[in-house]
Amino acid sequence: MEHYTMNLTLKVWRQKNSSDKGHFETYQVKDISSEMSFLEMFDVLNEQLIKEGKEPIAFDHDCREGICGMCSMYINGRPHGPWHANTTCQLHMRAYKDGDTIVVEPWRANAFPVIKDLVVDRNAFDRIVQAGGFISVNTGNAVDANALPIEKHKADESFAAAACIGCGACVAACKNSSAMLFMSAKVSHLALLPQGDPERKNRVLNMVAQMDKENFGSCTFTQACEAVCPKEIKVTNISRLNGEYLNAAFTEQ
Repeated sequence: MEHYTMNLTLKVWRQKNSSDKGHFETYQVKDISSEMSFLEMFDVLNEQLIKEGKEPIAFDHDCREGICGMCSMYINGRPHGPWHANTTCQLHMRAYKDGDTIVVEPWRANAFPVIKDLVVDRNAFDRIVQAGGFISVNTGNAVDANALPIEKHKADESFAAAACIGCGACVAACKNSSAMLFMSAKVSHLALLPQGDPERKNRVLNMVAQMDKENFGSCTFTQACEAVCPKEIKVTNISRLNGEYLNAAFTEQ
């Protein structure tokens, strides 16, 4: 693949804290390599700002390998940028060309308040998982892998749901800021396995109740969430979640 450099115009959201109104600021970056990742490009911009005596842009990042879900950026109107099934840290600058203007914003959702600049508070996801996204077991020696026979298609579906990294792109893309795709992935990967069966009713009821407390919107099944999910979590998990919830609600004592 041909290597090239480019000059870009960046319009980046700057916000001091959650109570600040916030605004866009425009920056020029030069000689950006097409082989850089998007976050490496931001590193170059921040080094430039520091040399100029300005405050660098705050943004979330950790593994930079597409598995932690930290790199939450809304790029030109799409979570994680233009590439399909891709995180921001794995987005490379060859997706753009010389002279492009790139608009970068944080996630926009009441449940994800902005902490600073592009960093948002996603603790709401953690609280949903704490409400029921686990199984209660005694720790100790691991049981044999084949001790509990599981149909392969269920194991595969559970594994696919468990691939969710909790980045929040689904919430950012949804017109209602719904967390249903995230929560359905967390419910599905346990509901499909025998280990998750004992607590399945309490799990889904508690997690849905917590989601409502966190001020996420409702799901209208437009499937925008699946379209931007970097791990390609399917909306069929939402259907499974609805079934789990109805069954639990109707049989609750």
